[in-house]
Amino acid sequence: MQKVYLVGAGPGDPELLTLKAFKVLQEADVVIYDRLVSAEVLALANPQAKLIFAGKMKGEQEKIQNEINRLLLVHTGVGKIVIRLKGGDPLVFGRGAEEWLFLLDHGIQVEVVPGISASMAVPSLAGIPVTLRGVATSYAVITGHRQNLELQNWAKYLMIDTLVVLMGVDNRHLIAANLIKAGRSLDEPVAFIERGTTDRERVLITNLRDVARGTTQVASPAVMVIGQVVNMRKKLIRTVEPVQDRKEDHVHTYTSVA
Repeated sequence: MQKVYLVGAGPGDPELLTLKAFKVLQEADVVIYDRLVSAEVLALANPQAKLIFAGKMKGEQEKIQNEINRLLLVHTGVGKIVIRLKGGDPLVFGRGAEEWLFLLDHGIQVEVVPGISASMAVPSLAGIPVTLRGVATSYAVITGHRQNLELQNWAKYLMIDTLVVLMGVDNRHLIAANLIKAGRSLDEPVAFIERGTTDRERVLITNLRDVARGTTQVASPAVMVIGQVVNMRKKLIRTVEPVQDRKEDHVHTYTSVA
């Protein structure tokens, strides 16, 4: 039976790829991959596999999605082992479920291989836990696409401690302004983690006020984290000093008497 593997490539670092994802990549005939899949992950694919870039550009999302769907049908139709490779997890803001439905409607089975989502891995590795006892007991992951911003009921995020925004760099000032309007504090800490989990990572710490003003310079791709947990970075990302040898002033040796 024809089948497509819907695979998560993780947040960028190839060592964060799952073992199953590595296995199916090694067996692939065709890999149709998105913009956020790193070159290091692609290098792990079968050397004989055909690699097809399927990254979306602004204004052409639907056109490119239709082409992706066509490619999936063409290559599975001739019996190829096809991998649909997406950054992070394929079912987190990646239109993975839409492609899954499309394939099922065309008689093609889908096997999902989950990936580590950037929404959790990128903040964690940057020293920002999305939850922390006494600080944050809830978190939400939000898409930052403009078309979603207009439909959002921002008040529903007021009581959520940590907000993680994916694909929100271009609309960061609108996101911040909407959150402030909904009632979040102007001074609430915000972190932008550019190219997270890679050796090109850059972390910028600011607040909602400055983001809303449009004065924060950020390059895509970046994960945006909003909440008091951002303040933990300065405590967690620090050099550990060597433990000094302690004088054993309170250790006493007793001589046994035969």
